Amino acid sequence: MGLAVAVNNLDPVIELIRAAKDAAEAREQLCAKRWLAGEIAPLIALIDEPGRLVDEDGTYQLSEAQAKAILELRLHRLTGLERDKIAQDLQDLVDRIREYLEILESREKLYALLRDELLAMRQEFADPRRSEIIEGEFEQDIEDLIQREDMVVTVTHNGYIQRVPLSTYRAQKRGGKGRAGMKARDEDFVSSVFVLNTHTPVLFFSSRGMVYKQKVYKLPVGTPQGRGKALVNLLPLEEGEIITTLMPLPENEADAENLFVMFATASGNVRRNSLADFVQVKANGKIAMKLDEGDRLVGVQTCEDTDHVLLATAKAKSIRFEATDVRVFAGRNSTGVRGIRLGKEDAVISMSILSHAEFSVAEREAYLKRSRAERADPDETYAVAGNDEPLAEGEEAPLELTDERYAELAAQEQFILTVTANGFGKRTSAYEYRITNRGGQGVVNIVLADVDNNGVVASFPVENDTGLVMMTDGGQLIRTGVGDVRIAGRSTRGVTLFRVGDDERVVTVTHLSDDDDDDSDVDGDGVPEEGAEAEATEDGAESVNEAPQDDSEAAPESDNGEN
Repeated sequence: MGLAVAVNNLDPVIELIRAAKDAAEAREQLCAKRWLAGEIAPLIALIDEPGRLVDEDGTYQLSEAQAKAILELRLHRLTGLERDKIAQDLQDLVDRIREYLEILESREKLYALLRDELLAMRQEFADPRRSEIIEGEFEQDIEDLIQREDMVVTVTHNGYIQRVPLSTYRAQKRGGKGRAGMKARDEDFVSSVFVLNTHTPVLFFSSRGMVYKQKVYKLPVGTPQGRGKALVNLLPLEEGEIITTLMPLPENEADAENLFVMFATASGNVRRNSLADFVQVKANGKIAMKLDEGDRLVGVQTCEDTDHVLLATAKAKSIRFEATDVRVFAGRNSTGVRGIRLGKEDAVISMSILSHAEFSVAEREAYLKRSRAERADPDETYAVAGNDEPLAEGEEAPLELTDERYAELAAQEQFILTVTANGFGKRTSAYEYRITNRGGQGVVNIVLADVDNNGVVASFPVENDTGLVMMTDGGQLIRTGVGDVRIAGRSTRGVTLFRVGDDERVVTVTHLSDDDDDDSDVDGDGVPEEGAEAEATEDGAESVNEAPQDDSEAAPESDNGEN
């Protein structure tokens, strides 16, 4: 545009340049003077450059860039043909601007232009793809990035769940005060505690008889004082549906083909299914078991054909029967069969799976007698498990076991830990729980001091190096070892495991691998006060006194003589 103005005012421009002393002065004078726009005024208006318009008197002021371009103009550009070329270039520029404005103002022209350009691109580049798109040779699995770590998974009565690293809790001696766990709020308390690996898959069984699946590392991380996140926000639960039972699965789910799932309800029913029926669980869950109104699941565990089932009730009854006494159900929507006949206001509180050990009644009596002698305690007396089994006519007194046979039975012996709501507990040899047919009333499991305000809260197998995590309804938690718990007969009270307050009760007990040898507590939590250990010992010595045996059963003992 500046060249067009110079050509339109060619003689005055040449005269100004010739009169200037140098290029700088000539440039300043070109910019200072207003030049006649003449016939190019409409073109300047079309370009509409801000601040570079034609005045009312028809003059136009050059910019520094335009003045510099005029000074750099070669003389041959001033010939007639070159001047016409400058005018033509300006006209072409104006025509393109006018065309662009028309396209921007018309939606039809804009889309027509886009369509033509896309068709031209397709025609130019529409050759077959030569690059091959395939899956990567190595696909990173998110689980490979998750650290393997033991977690304490807690579930509250109101349906909150969280996981806390096991290292958060220090091991303590039995009889301690524990450390602060989840703070009770809105009458909520911890109902279940599990110690699981971050990669362990967990099945969630609901009050509606549904089952859901989730891995531990997907559960929310919390603190010992927190209560976690509501399960309704993690699982697709319906209104009024709550999670009642959790069951960890094997990490290698291929092992499920040879395993079974044993269900136990509070009403005493049991059912056995193949574990393969519950490996594949969709995000919205699947039907697990049909429950009668008011009933709930209290235990779901994996088992084999050779295993035994031990049911324990709140009123201190227990029954042991073979897993094969419960047939394998093909469906998942039945209520099962009767496992134990319950007394008035009684309910099943736990189900344990025990391993099979084969021996005669006489061998069992001989083993129990010798093992009690080796664990002799001057303050303790034991009930003889076979006193309620009269000798058959002509049968001789219990035999004496050889050292080899005794060692063989000792290697297979399991111990059942039983804990009551008032904090007492004991270990009992599983050999004292005879095999019977399912459906009986069971035998005594533990003596309850205060029957009205007390009850059994946990009963499950433990090893000598097993650790325990116990929690009260007030949120107090203690971690201790099973090695400190006295071994006693079935009809005993046990020893003090947790000194609970007058208004508190133990509500949940779980076992864990006790690999933490640090029994000290630097901040004082869980260290018994002066005289507290002596008091617990005194209680324990008094509590193991024998109560009368109550081994009445509705079903007879198996005739196979196996335990």
